[in-house]
Amino acid sequence: MPRYLFQGSYSREGAQGLLREGGTKRRRAVEELVRSLGGRLEGFHYALGETDLYMLVELPGNVAAAAASLIVAASGAGHWRTTVLLSAEEMDEATRTGGGYRAPGG
Repeated sequence: MPRYLFQGSYSREGAQGLLREGGTKRRRAVEELVRSLGGRLEGFHYALGETDLYMLVELPGNVAAAAASLIVAASGAGHWRTTVLLSAEEMDEATRTGGGYRAPGG
């Protein structure tokens, strides 16, 4: 199953909800969302700085990943940035695909 890195930032309302509910309840909410989309939450970490949390998630595919982002955005609690992650084996496969490219001026 494909893996994704979600980087989340809370809106003002989302931060207020986090203050009320605490971190573990919010992690459970994300876990339930991911499970409802057929996936699995592998890691969930809060952070200091511009990004408030990092989540490593397994989902059936890009449609489920997009759905997760839309659901969170529509809630008004914040937004996620999504990065598709590739395994070393997938990168090996990519190196064997061939294809050609000429760099500008080359």
